[in-house]
Amino acid sequence: MSLAASIFFETNLPNAPTWFYFSLLLSVALFFKFSRLLSMRNWDVVTLFLLFPGLLLIQEAHTTPTAAAARSTDSLSQATETGQYTPGPTMASSSTGPAANGGEVDSPAKARLLWLGYLWLLCGALYFVVRCLLDLTLVRRPALAPNLNFGGLAWLGVALFVCLTVVAVRRPAGPQANVGKPPFTVEKGQEGAEKIVQQGAPAVNLPTSKVGFWVLCASAILCHLAIVVGLTIIGWRHFQDVHAGMAMATFYLVLPYTAYHVDQLHHVLPTALLVWTVAAYRRPALSGLFLGLAGGTGYFPVLLFPAWLSFYWRRGAARFAGSFLLALGLCLLPIVVILWMDGDLAHRIQATMAQSDWQPWKSKVVTEGFWKDVPAAAAYRLPVFIGYLALVATTLFWPSPKNLAHLLALSAAVVVGIQFWYADQGGVYVLWYLPLVLLLVFRPNLSDRCPAPVQAENDWLVRSGRAIGRAVARLLRLPEPMVRVR
Repeated sequence: MSLAASIFFETNLPNAPTWFYFSLLLSVALFFKFSRLLSMRNWDVVTLFLLFPGLLLIQEAHTTPTAAAARSTDSLSQATETGQYTPGPTMASSSTGPAANGGEVDSPAKARLLWLGYLWLLCGALYFVVRCLLDLTLVRRPALAPNLNFGGLAWLGVALFVCLTVVAVRRPAGPQANVGKPPFTVEKGQEGAEKIVQQGAPAVNLPTSKVGFWVLCASAILCHLAIVVGLTIIGWRHFQDVHAGMAMATFYLVLPYTAYHVDQLHHVLPTALLVWTVAAYRRPALSGLFLGLAGGTGYFPVLLFPAWLSFYWRRGAARFAGSFLLALGLCLLPIVVILWMDGDLAHRIQATMAQSDWQPWKSKVVTEGFWKDVPAAAAYRLPVFIGYLALVATTLFWPSPKNLAHLLALSAAVVVGIQFWYADQGGVYVLWYLPLVLLLVFRPNLSDRCPAPVQAENDWLVRSGRAIGRAVARLLRLPEPMVRVR
């Protein structure tokens, strides 16, 4: 590398704490209303960063003692000699999974730090549940524009998206640690995409060993792009404020959670489909299709079905439910067929039923999280799970009727509530509900945003059904008997 190249292109990504502090300062500059210090918007802007200290604690617990000691020694020596500080692991190399240090936490101090990190995340999740339920009572919402115009937000959003792409691709290629267990449908879909890319890898001069890395990065970045575009369209079409839509998209890219888990496809893929479910809420069939696809790539969107079904009650509920079940079946049926043909279906079902992650009645939790090694964890998880099911059941009939504001608040509360009983690293799945929380923060008064009633004479589905029915009737119509000639 030449001297000029080393000067202008040798950049180092900031570590996780640096990203956290700078994103907080930038968010306050962009979205904090200094003329209304006691507004709900200001409180939301600050509290959106509430969870990140917990992620930092978990990251520190996963750092090996040797690496931590070396980092402290290097930092101290450089601070003594030059007065400078050498940052630790960058956002690109950060991971909250147990594979970050190649095994389990190996000291009581580290185990306690890990437990404190998950406790912090659960406390923050409790706040967001309360905030979502409180949003059901907030009707009047003043229009608070960001401190930057649309063009400036668009430019900043594009620049941040490029930075996130760099964060994803700057990691060393190779097997990457997953934060939590990805659903089987996502694993199979990723394997299929890798096989397709491997067939054309020699033509594009792509090493076979790096195919999985590039497929994962490209898929995750495309999902983040879908979320950004979806938030912008929701602000433009449903909030009647394209400035607010661009503000939500930019804020999503500014928040450190997005960069921290930028390459975790199973965190962002169901969320991208869920954002487009909201974007298509005026069309029940299309909205049900998106929610069904989201349920096929991650279990948690299925728990939103009761709230969405009651939202469309007597206003397209049948077509919403039909398209939801159709999309969900199209996602799950091929996986069942593949496992059955491979002879692995029974083994997969047994392995799933043996997991304690999603079964709160299991007495012992073996996966990493707040409930790991807690004596009689079921005595604590089971009441929480029963209360959560009561919340999900309540969304089916309360409030009635629902508008878009109610739907967003209940959807966010249901997704956040999963973190309390889901044992496998519960609390780290911030990207599951982050776009929904942003919609709550920036939404205007949405009391008049309800699904339009279905007009049979103008509805395409009704007319198509009638046309198909007439065509079938003509095909099945028996010929008239011939007149007997005398």
